[in-house]
Amino acid sequence: MRKNSRLPNLQNLGIHLRILLIVNLLATMAAILLSKQLNEFLPLLAQLSALVQPVLLLSMLGLYGLYPLLSKLKYWQGVIAIILLEIAFTSLIYVFINRYFAFDAIPETYRACLLTAIVTGIVLYYFYLQERAYSPAIAEARLQALQARIRPHFLFNSINAVLSLIRSQPKRAETALEDMADLFRVLMSENRELVPLAQEISLCHQYLDLEKLRLEDRLKITWQIDDMPSDAMIPPLILQPLLENAVYHGIEPMPEGGEIIVKIYTKLKELHISINNPYAPQNDHHSGNKMALKNIKERLKLHFDLESSINTETKNNRYEVHIRIPFGT
Repeated sequence: MRKNSRLPNLQNLGIHLRILLIVNLLATMAAILLSKQLNEFLPLLAQLSALVQPVLLLSMLGLYGLYPLLSKLKYWQGVIAIILLEIAFTSLIYVFINRYFAFDAIPETYRACLLTAIVTGIVLYYFYLQERAYSPAIAEARLQALQARIRPHFLFNSINAVLSLIRSQPKRAETALEDMADLFRVLMSENRELVPLAQEISLCHQYLDLEKLRLEDRLKITWQIDDMPSDAMIPPLILQPLLENAVYHGIEPMPEGGEIIVKIYTKLKELHISINNPYAPQNDHHSGNKMALKNIKERLKLHFDLESSINTETKNNRYEVHIRIPFGT
């Protein structure tokens, strides 16, 4: 297994839905293979379900509660712990079934535990493959952001802006250089783990301060973040690329400039992030944003599965990106 592999988030609704689907699909396939005649399929499937569903439900509840502890383990330790827990859950259910119920063809406990371990391994391997499928989006995001940072117009204008301040405002020039260094430091890091929202906001302030050196009063920023939970955990480099698109496609083409509105709040145990900027149809805004939006969507799915979303809307000459992320779980 890869060093950076992570256990699936066992407190995520999308993960549990996939587990339900995979296990029941495997049970259905087993019923098909074991049925000698067509009329045996449904009774056998019902009998298998009566054995599988209690184990499955107990497992999902148990792993949901134990996930905070499991997530602290190394990947291979977590896999072994989950398999052992599944064997324990299966043994517990079988003791209960053997005592109070009678089935015509119930497998021996050790066989049921072996099947449980195999199915658990299949499910975990599926999530491992899913992570591998989406992980390139993380490296791609870092590369895209780095390429954007060293875009000639950004780098050239930022350096010129700093040079113009060295004599008149040396302290401000020093701060701008520090901001540039911090940006490169973040962009060159691995950026695999979730980071506090406050850290991402700080990075965005540093980026916008650099842009304001050259755009000056043309760039107006309104932060509506009084209700923002600073400790909320989000994927890194989610907000900064969207703000960059807002500046590049929304503010720069307009001689008079414009206002970018950033709104962050919580609602029903979800974190909502909205970035709203001017929109001019002739600037082909949607085409310019497509790559960044696709990458962010993939990384949100990698971290939060079905519990996150990213949507865009154009209305009244304004373009808005709205992100929804689970919070408080």
